[in-house]
Amino acid sequence: MTSSSLDAARPEPAALPADDASTPQFRPAIHYTARNTWLNDPNGLVWYQGLYHLFYQNNPFDNVWGNMSWGHATSPDLIHWTEQPVAIACDEDEDVFSGSIVVDHGNTSGLGTLEEPALVAVYTSAFKEGSLHHGTQAQSLAFSSDGGLTWSKYAGNPVLGRNSAHFRDPKVFRYQGPAGSCWIMVAVEAQHQQVVLYRSANLLDWDYLSTFGPANAGGGEWECPDLFPLSVDGDPATIKWVLVVNINPGAVAGGSGGQYFVGNFDGVHFTADSDSLVPTGADGTVALSDCLWLDWGRDYYAAVSFSNVPENRRIMIGWMNNWDYANSLPTSPWRSGMSLAREVELATVDGLPRLVQRPVLPLGCGKPAYIVQDVELHSFLKLPDAVPGTAQLIDAEILPGTSRTVSFRLLGGSGGSTATVLSFDTVTNQLTLDRHNSGNTAFHEKFASAESAPVKLDDGALHLRIVVDQCSVEVFAQRGRVVLSDLVFPAPGNVSTDVRAEGGVATVRKLTVAALA
Repeated sequence: MTSSSLDAARPEPAALPADDASTPQFRPAIHYTARNTWLNDPNGLVWYQGLYHLFYQNNPFDNVWGNMSWGHATSPDLIHWTEQPVAIACDEDEDVFSGSIVVDHGNTSGLGTLEEPALVAVYTSAFKEGSLHHGTQAQSLAFSSDGGLTWSKYAGNPVLGRNSAHFRDPKVFRYQGPAGSCWIMVAVEAQHQQVVLYRSANLLDWDYLSTFGPANAGGGEWECPDLFPLSVDGDPATIKWVLVVNINPGAVAGGSGGQYFVGNFDGVHFTADSDSLVPTGADGTVALSDCLWLDWGRDYYAAVSFSNVPENRRIMIGWMNNWDYANSLPTSPWRSGMSLAREVELATVDGLPRLVQRPVLPLGCGKPAYIVQDVELHSFLKLPDAVPGTAQLIDAEILPGTSRTVSFRLLGGSGGSTATVLSFDTVTNQLTLDRHNSGNTAFHEKFASAESAPVKLDDGALHLRIVVDQCSVEVFAQRGRVVLSDLVFPAPGNVSTDVRAEGGVATVRKLTVAALA
């Protein structure tokens, strides 16, 4: 099979700026960032030969959006990442937009061998002026025969088009049905709020199957879909399918975010369960708070899952940013990073199958440096300071009791001048992450914000797992049933942490603090 090599077009990495604008204090300890360039959507997430591969939208020449190519990083554990050379580069004909990677074990494409299967990337070609396909987006292939380190574009690109300017973000997976196995693609017609499904025997030739949508949140473009099966409550006899659809703008916290649907897939159609669908009101709008959200915070977008993971684990990563202010983040020389990886499962919640998410954390993080148990909280309890250069893990089980609010002040300044505040209101049953007074919020008018999510206590208990890194807070409440993720940019020296009860007395049943690196 002939191909066009990427080697000659592979961009040189951007040079580190020589000015004084570097912001090492915001460089995360356990979240991936590129060394000195821009990144956005995670792409081509795949496990292969002992390594997790994270490809991503990357500008190899600058730290703002543009020159879209696929950057690349690898990790043995989803925590410690090694940045690799640019994998699939833009060229004079196309920008390389989002997509996915599969391991072609059966060599269905003919791009590898049975003994050495190719990694095949299915990506969106965003064709430039002067290209034969100018003004359209279509799906193309690249392949690797050395474990994902170098890539060649397929000479017959594009392999699937719709004569559309907004047909993009293919997620491809292997499907086994009554009639045998095939490749399934889910992509989007972004401005029509539709997921379109296709089938192929060989990754080269594609047949249309069906369309899903519009449904639920539809106030912006639909992007970066994913479709996968999960057992409910760990029962292999009860399988449901989850369709993830990211949206920008129009998410529950404003700007970009990710929604999902639970339903069934028969190899042709995805059908959402009725309890996953929110009816349109008389005014033509949908109550966003009634939709199913991957994350109720501002900074979790374009989330998709890894393929080929051992033991069929379903692990997702999202872009930790929001298109409302993405190009303005006050970091240098890099801009933007990824969320922590999250293992997702379906569990019965109030009688319905719903996603629960748990962060993938460093091995050995189960040994906290600070433990407190069975303490009445009348005002506030000082906790260990965050340690610069590490992340902080707080696990808490709290009985709110007679208090009106229970809150954590994170990355606080001396005297309580500034902090990121996570609070639970016992009257409204809302968990709120407030970054209005978190530090530097002035770089963009839309950054200062407070995000809230409904939380139902478990036998009167509030369960929180909080991961605080150098410029982010991720909150997993009620054992992962509710997640809130926000970027924050604290002032120098802001490392103070405490927990408070106001309007009554709460009980800290158990609280631990550990440093992560």
